[in-house]
Order: sequence, then C-alpha cells, then structure tokens
Amino acid sequence: MGNFEQFIGSFSFDGRLVEVDIICSIAHVRMLVKTKIINALEGKKIIAGLESILKDLKKGWKIPKEEDIHFAVEKELIRRIGLIGGKMHTARSRNDQVATDLRLYIKYAIKTIDKLLNNFQKILVKKASDNIDVVMPGFTHLQPAQPILAAHHILAYAQMMQRDKERLEDCYKRVDVLPLGSAALAGTSFKIDRQYSAKLLGFRSVSENSLDGVSDRDFAIEFVFCMSVISLHLTRFCEEIILWMNPEFNYITIDDKFTSGSSIMPQKRNPDCAEVIRGKSGRIFGDLIALLTIVKSLPLAYNRDLQEDKIPVFDAFDNVKMCLKVMNEMIETLKFIKENTLKSTEKGFIAATEIADYLAIQNVPFRTAHGIVKDIVLYCKKYSKTLNGLSIEEFNKFSQLFKKDIFKYLDAKNIADMKVSYGSTSKKSIIRQIGNIKRKLT
Repeated sequence: MGNFEQFIGSFSFDGRLVEVDIICSIAHVRMLVKTKIINALEGKKIIAGLESILKDLKKGWKIPKEEDIHFAVEKELIRRIGLIGGKMHTARSRNDQVATDLRLYIKYAIKTIDKLLNNFQKILVKKASDNIDVVMPGFTHLQPAQPILAAHHILAYAQMMQRDKERLEDCYKRVDVLPLGSAALAGTSFKIDRQYSAKLLGFRSVSENSLDGVSDRDFAIEFVFCMSVISLHLTRFCEEIILWMNPEFNYITIDDKFTSGSSIMPQKRNPDCAEVIRGKSGRIFGDLIALLTIVKSLPLAYNRDLQEDKIPVFDAFDNVKMCLKVMNEMIETLKFIKENTLKSTEKGFIAATEIADYLAIQNVPFRTAHGIVKDIVLYCKKYSKTLNGLSIEEFNKFSQLFKKDIFKYLDAKNIADMKVSYGSTSKKSIIRQIGNIKRKLT
C-alpha cells in the first residue's frame, strides 16, 4: 500500500469494527430479501459467506487489509462467493453503513463501561461497610473542616459513579437510533424496510432525516464526554489516594503491586497506578476536544473528516475501560489506618463548628456564636492548646452558656454521629446510603 493509500485509508483503526460491520451487513441482506430487492437464494448465499468470515475471525483469522474495513469485508465476501457478494451493498452507502457500525460499537462500549461502573460501586459499598466506624477529617480547601466517617467519603464516589451510569443510560437513548437506509445522504429509491432493519439490529428507532442520519456524530461526542466525566471522577479519587498514602497523612495502605519503588531511593513506594490513572485523564479529555474539532464547521452531509471520528472514540473507551479495571482492583486492597485517621481529627480545630452549633441551640444567633468560637480558636493558638484540652472555666471566659456537656461536642466520633440531616455523615445515615445504592445496583 502506497503513501497516499495509507494516508487516506482507515483500516489501521477501523479494523476493530469488523464484527459489527458483518452483523450490520447480515441484517441489511435479510431486509433486502424480505422486501424482495434480492431473492432468497441470493440472500442465503451472501449471509452464509458473511457468517463464514465472522466464524473465521473468531478463530483468530485476520481479514486482509484494504482501504477500510467495509471494503475489506465486501472484497473478502466476493472472493468467497463470487460477484453476487456485491449485491450486499444494494440500497445503502458506505456513509450510512459506517454511521451504523459506529453506533453498534458504542452501544457495546456503553454496556461494557456500565458493567465496570456497577462493579466499582459494589466494591465501594463493601469498602464503606467495612469502614463504617473509621473517623477521619473532612476537608474543604484541603484544610481540616469537620470530622466525617471514612465510609461517607467513599460513598461520595459511589454517588459519582451512579451519575456516570445515569449519563451513559441517557446517552444510550441517542446512540440507539438507526441511520442505515439513509444511503449516501438523500435516502434510496428502493422500497426498503428500515424498521425491520432496526428490529434485527436491536435499535429503538430509525433516524428521521437522511442528511442528519449520515452526518450526525453528536452521539459519539456525547459518549466521549461521558468517558471524560468518568475519568475526571477517577482523577479525584486517585488524587486523594496519593495524598492519603503520603507519610504526612498516612491514612491508608494499598497493595504493593499498585505501587513502584524509586530507582535511587530504596525507602519509597510510589502510588504509580493512581498517578497513571490521573494522567490518563489528559488524554481522554484530549479525545473529546479532538472529536469536537473534527465535527466543528462541517457542512452537511458526510465529509471524509468524519473518518477520523473513530480514533478518539476508541481511545477514550479503551483508556476508561483500563482505568476502571485497575481502579476496581486497587480499591479492593485499600485499607484505612484507623488510629491515624482518628488522630488526625485532633488537628485544625475541626470541632469549632459544633461549638458554634452548641451556642446556636441555646438561642445565640449563629453569626454571634461564630464570632465567639473564632475568639476561642485564637485563644487556643495563642496558648498552644487544643479545643478538647480547654477546661470548662476557660470556655466560660467566652460565654457562660457553656456547660460540662460541651465536651461531648468535642469528640470526633460523637460529632460525626450527631449529624441528623438526610445524607449526612452519621452512622445511621451511612447505613441508609448503603441500602439505597444496593437497591440501585439490583
């Protein structure tokens, strides 16, 4: 194959569509037979030839390279059954054929990612259940804020994965539209049955406008956007894993197989898998930008630019699939160091909000209570004290409303469990959250 053929060809990347291309062609031929556009004997011979190619592919045989996978399948079919194989292409164009193939592939990809997300949620729910008594600092601005249960933190990611699944489910509706029968751009003069083709291929509906049918790539853009958001969520979790493994935090351990040593510093274990997942996001975001740029400003209908749409789709899918598989395995090995997370709650005066709430319960305006507690924190800093190291006499210097029961508002475990609002970090709330996610999983 010469330089020009290589440049304009797409076999190097659209070859992975071979199975969906054959499935698409088998359905198209069945429709041609049903509508008497070709006779039953011809249809039977073409379908047998296509099925023989598919069977050989599943055994490991490689289809000979051509300009693209669609022409490769047709040429191989003609080689096997003769010129009658060319009748397969009646009443369709490569334009509606490739659009159908890509939709079939993305439907498969959505189902694959959905299963991985489902499995990830199961792992997160199990990890939350196992760590329901682990108390840790919650952060805002990466500064200690309020005590939370580790389970609450983990379940936040389970909620992100739920939204990712819902986004994919919604995306699937727009992928699940059959463009086959739009032909090159104007439809076809043959009396085809597009609804029958849709039924055979498992599509919910057929496209309403043939121009749009062959040129629409919104569904691909939306799919890669969904992959980008999943990747984004994984980067957030990976960033926290990286921080939590740092000796300054020392909140967790993960299995050594997800880390690597330093080439020069023998004491180090680097969270390489988490870092690579974090880094992959840049590539996946790039796939989205690439696809948006390919489609930008294209006049109707099909343009050869759209040949390049598959590379970002495949790349985003491959990388998110790989990241989710690694993430699932890595999180299964994650263990919290309970004593370290609890000890960390002693830093940063993270009981301050509870003290303000204590005063607010006694009818002190919250803004006034906020100012009183701010003064208490400044006092602690000045004299190198902690909030739970203050005596009741010291509390009373700032307000006579403080009684001895204030000390239960200073215990991190109590603080977490006192939260009663729906969706909060209390143990009771966590149990409810776990139950709700389990119901969605089933």
